Amino acid sequence: MAAVAWGRGIPRAWLCRRAGPGCGRHYRAALCTELKQLLAIEEVASRPVRPHEVRVDVHFCGVNFADILVCRGQYQEKPQLPFTPGMEFSGTVLETGTDVSTVKEGDRVIGVSGFNGMAEECIIDPKTLWQIPERVPLREAATLPVSYGTAILALEHRACTQPGETVLVTAAAGATGLAVVDVATNVLQAQVFVIAAAGSDEKCKLAMQKGAQSTVNYGQGGLKEAVRKLVGSGGVNVAIDTVGGDVFLEALRSLAWEGRIVVVGFAGGTIASVPANLLLLKNVSAMGLYWGRYKEQNFPVFSRALSSALQYCQQGRIQPHIGAVFKLEEVNDAFLHVIQRKSTGKVLISLK
Repeated sequence: MAAVAWGRGIPRAWLCRRAGPGCGRHYRAALCTELKQLLAIEEVASRPVRPHEVRVDVHFCGVNFADILVCRGQYQEKPQLPFTPGMEFSGTVLETGTDVSTVKEGDRVIGVSGFNGMAEECIIDPKTLWQIPERVPLREAATLPVSYGTAILALEHRACTQPGETVLVTAAAGATGLAVVDVATNVLQAQVFVIAAAGSDEKCKLAMQKGAQSTVNYGQGGLKEAVRKLVGSGGVNVAIDTVGGDVFLEALRSLAWEGRIVVVGFAGGTIASVPANLLLLKNVSAMGLYWGRYKEQNFPVFSRALSSALQYCQQGRIQPHIGAVFKLEEVNDAFLHVIQRKSTGKVLISLK
């Protein structure tokens, strides 16, 4: 594929490779050297691992909208330039520091790396590595940390979803939306009424294939009225929203008595204000979920969500959906693919 600029008004840049400083082994990495420019593919010098670190041979790295935002300087975290994007990856352990006993060379792992996963190697704290069960392929494992970690925390930890409750999911054909459908239906046995964000019949069909009992193409009419036709005037028990704006407000108005809505993101580009009277009238709750913050604020909860995702995948209870896989040198095309919502499910970068 031809590399193209992945933002409005961004001049074209050329992919390049150059040797990093120092000598010894080198590895390829995607580097953001200037905000709002295309990423470069460069050769970076490997450094020794410290006693408390692990070197991982990265096989697959997930592409998340946060990666795009951080490369534009629009994310809440702002790494110092140059940096390598990539929040989640799967791979095998190459080397461990002298103080590391939790993993060993050859172990298959997933990792949560902050922003340095889109590289052939990643040096990381072993605390943020989880061993992959035998029956889970590396490719599928790479989809789990962000999307399924978010889905599990939103449904189980924040909304406390119970079996038999109705769950409304917006942006249902995206990576997180499909993960929410998968977990709600196949793990929690909830009744899932899915709202496809793009208003596409094909995306609605995919959500049904993942287990949703009903779908609504809200490009063809109002969300609240469509949900009312499905579940009646009582409304839904839980809503997980990744879109924001008017979609969030319609989902909020679709809640039942003591319903809960979890704000996961703002893919639509607009952050809505919450009308407090809507919370009062039906005693509903609106809450947020910033997945990555749990790593710092409540690591046991964060870790349990990822361990659960791996366990559910090993048991065959969840089936991650991979929409597209790009090579490392196609990273800019992968970003554009995500921005233009050309793919359903997870987009991955293959480092092998």
